[in-house]
Amino acid sequence: MDEDGKPRVKDYMTRDVATVSPDDSVADVARRIADSDDTHSGFPVCDGRHVEGFVSARDLLLADDHEPIFKVMTQDLLVAHPDMKLTDASRVILRAGIQRLPVVDDAGNLVGIISNADVIRSQIERATPGKVDKLIRTLETIHGIEADEDRREIPLDELIPTQSRVYADELEGRQYELERGLAEPLVVIDNDGQFLLADGHHRVKAAAKLGIEAMDAYVIVIDERVDLGMAKTAEKENLSGIDDIEEVDYAHHPLVETTQRLQDDR
Repeated sequence: MDEDGKPRVKDYMTRDVATVSPDDSVADVARRIADSDDTHSGFPVCDGRHVEGFVSARDLLLADDHEPIFKVMTQDLLVAHPDMKLTDASRVILRAGIQRLPVVDDAGNLVGIISNADVIRSQIERATPGKVDKLIRTLETIHGIEADEDRREIPLDELIPTQSRVYADELEGRQYELERGLAEPLVVIDNDGQFLLADGHHRVKAAAKLGIEAMDAYVIVIDERVDLGMAKTAEKENLSGIDDIEEVDYAHHPLVETTQRLQDDR
């Protein structure tokens, strides 16, 4: 992030980028795309590190297997500079209808790639601090305390839930996000060693299903134990760990039930 406080492409781009050579065959690149588990729909084409073009699965569809990639790749390529504002890069991605934008330095050498997923992640990370600041102010006002903010990974088995149920449909969405690195950080209150989960119950439940043991979190630190209402909720609901959070079928989600009632009332 530069002096103006606005995030740049270099703050969110992926630096370790898989590439192909102009002399690779269509068959070889098609095989790499097929074996990539949907992580690559195409590759930057580089001579050394210099970007010559981009090849997508669509470019390969009607090409002969033995054709070299330089004959089928897109050469009129949109690229970004590492110092470009992320908002500008996101506009290019949106308006061009592409998923990934190669990032090149002043010499035209590949230094990274910025994707629509990276843009989404940047929006998530900028939104969460607002929740944290609001919660800190609320805690300080209600309990007459001072609270600090920290950012760290929290082991999931140390978390005490403060919500007794999650919905299966939303759980599927959070799992999808986790698998693609788009999950919003948790919000946790460290109440003098008591880790209360304030925000992120669907995320931790989805993470547990995926075998994830720790997650990134904004942690609100309170040095002296405070009798918090959410701690009372956890005690009342007998919530001591993630396994105690009940997973409710999507059909029982209150929004779905409300919609159904509206239809029945017609």
